[in-house]
Amino acid sequence: MSRNLNARLAGLNYLVLVLTGIISLAYVPSQLGLWGNPTATTVANIIESEFLFRLGIMASVVCYLSFLSLPFVLYNLLNSVNKTFAIAMVALVVVSIPISFVNIASRFDVLSLISGSQYLDIFSTEQLNAQIILLLKSYNNGISLLGVFWGLWLFPFGYLIYKSGFIPKLFGILLMAGCFSYLINFVARLLFPEVSIPSFVQLPASIGEIGTCLWLLIMGAKEQSTATITDK
Repeated sequence: MSRNLNARLAGLNYLVLVLTGIISLAYVPSQLGLWGNPTATTVANIIESEFLFRLGIMASVVCYLSFLSLPFVLYNLLNSVNKTFAIAMVALVVVSIPISFVNIASRFDVLSLISGSQYLDIFSTEQLNAQIILLLKSYNNGISLLGVFWGLWLFPFGYLIYKSGFIPKLFGILLMAGCFSYLINFVARLLFPEVSIPSFVQLPASIGEIGTCLWLLIMGAKEQSTATITDK
């Protein structure tokens, strides 16, 4: 496969990842009002818009499958730049995928609790609602943990972009900075939960990932790289 075609394939894969990630992590929770509402209201929103909740789960599955395949496509594109960093990029993503799918199970459990099945009759409405909120919080905690891996893989990826010679160095710098954006968010939420993290902290990662995605998809990559080949 030519470098240009490989780059566009990576860009398409990345686009699927970005779009499904936005749906599952931002759009669906905002439409359902999963955070900041009273318990009863949150549960009622899920029951009334169950299909949308299910759509969020499906988007998560597609997102993680795309995330699993993306580093392998990128490996084919970038391993000639630095094989050690390319392997690290793939490994950091692959390790996160089982955690991601286990985490989705919490959302499936929510569907079980709102199903109205007879075996749930032993629980009061308040008990069911409390379990649903606990599962949602457990899922959200899992997302925070996954943020560590979502950040770490960006450093070797950004380094490879920076050294590639066929993708703008700016994207590589933003991606490497984005690594620390995710790590800062994780540490702050764990150790200082009362502190509100400014939204601009996440900007390097967001701009770097979306910019790289669009560049690969639209511009592709030159057939002849000017990169310095190391660690082959």
